[in-house]
Amino acid sequence: MGKDRKSSSGKGAGKKTGAPTIFNRKARHDYHILESLEAGIALTGAEVKSVRDGKISFKDAHARIKNDEAWLVGAHITPYKNQNSFDPYNPLRDRKLLLHKKQIKKLSASIHEKGLTLIPLKLYFKRGLAKIEMGLGKGKKLYDKRYDLKKKETEREIDRALKGRD
Repeated sequence: MGKDRKSSSGKGAGKKTGAPTIFNRKARHDYHILESLEAGIALTGAEVKSVRDGKISFKDAHARIKNDEAWLVGAHITPYKNQNSFDPYNPLRDRKLLLHKKQIKKLSASIHEKGLTLIPLKLYFKRGLAKIEMGLGKGKKLYDKRYDLKKKETEREIDRALKGRD
């Protein structure tokens, strides 16, 4: 009698959180990801609302190190539909990544010495703040992509064969 029970008909039951996780599906196809790290991202208020609606594209996006600061370049955030502003909005503007100085120096050394690229893997919200998972990757060759596709296809065939036996 005195125990608290969680009811499925309570406030927020069965609703989405409104903060989706946006993945860069092409990143793992085009790059060998060697290391990943989490960074904050500086967005305007309208951009945050647009990202919460899932209106972001990572196509051709990557990060650059300029003046000991990390910047996300090429990410397209669609303008928020209810934004009441007369200021011109650039959906492809560079956005600052929030990292510690040590992390930036380490990434800068990896990018310049080894010829690696810093690419966005996913964007999500953590305790109300926008976070982006960045991957340090090396570009795949065409034959690597073909090998991965062939490997994935054989795994699917094996799964189908095992599923059909049951």
